[in-house]
Amino acid sequence: MAENTHAGEMEIKGVYKSYGIENHVLHDVNFRIERAKFTCLCGPSGCGKTTLINLLAGYDAPDLGEITLDGERVKGSDSSRLVVFQETALFPWMTVWENTLFGPRVQGRFKEETSTAKAKELIAKVALTGFEDKYPIQLSGGMQRRAELIRALINEPRIMLMDEPLRGLDAMTRQIMQEYLIKLYEDTRNTVLFITAELEEAIYLGDVVYFLTTRPATVKEKMIVDLPRPRTYKHTATERFQELQARAIQVVDEEALKAFGGRR
Repeated sequence: MAENTHAGEMEIKGVYKSYGIENHVLHDVNFRIERAKFTCLCGPSGCGKTTLINLLAGYDAPDLGEITLDGERVKGSDSSRLVVFQETALFPWMTVWENTLFGPRVQGRFKEETSTAKAKELIAKVALTGFEDKYPIQLSGGMQRRAELIRALINEPRIMLMDEPLRGLDAMTRQIMQEYLIKLYEDTRNTVLFITAELEEAIYLGDVVYFLTTRPATVKEKMIVDLPRPRTYKHTATERFQELQARAIQVVDEEALKAFGGRR
């Protein structure tokens, strides 16, 4: 894998977040999003994963604690941290080409010829060549997801924050998108935080998986995924993958039991 000089590292230290007196969402959350690693975050539905990603993006601020990017405290949102959301955020009045180039043109960080060359390269990487003049409504769900990924990547963010970006896709499209994500990551070595409710997906994609507890959420366990890279879907059939998945199921099962008051 080639070195990525733009990749950043985030630290989340003693973060608390509440909305009102009784709505405690995050409780003493501590973890690190390592430089040039693919980090996944799993947790029960409603535990506060989206709240956490909003704090990391700078859309909101913690009540207590600190979030840093390369040692500097996060204050507000900027292009160093880009979010790919659950729902499509492509501009419907722009083509794939225009959506891809929107960020660089607004920011003015790159020369036009540099941006267009990068756009062509990324579009080719996700097999959207020939669809440059199409509008989002003319694309399938998977194609929209690919367009969103490259629209973020072209800006060369120090970290990519992905909030269940494959949610709602059918099983076949989801698997194809996972393969695109792995290839893009292994080609670019971006720092990635990927939120998912799917344990198999987290282990398949990630280098590190953090598991959150039920609300108020804290980090329950950190799992190192020691599967080799380059990674392919064949790795999901290996004994090591099955061992990691079994441990992940055990961790999540414990939290599910708590959510039901110890009864099922």
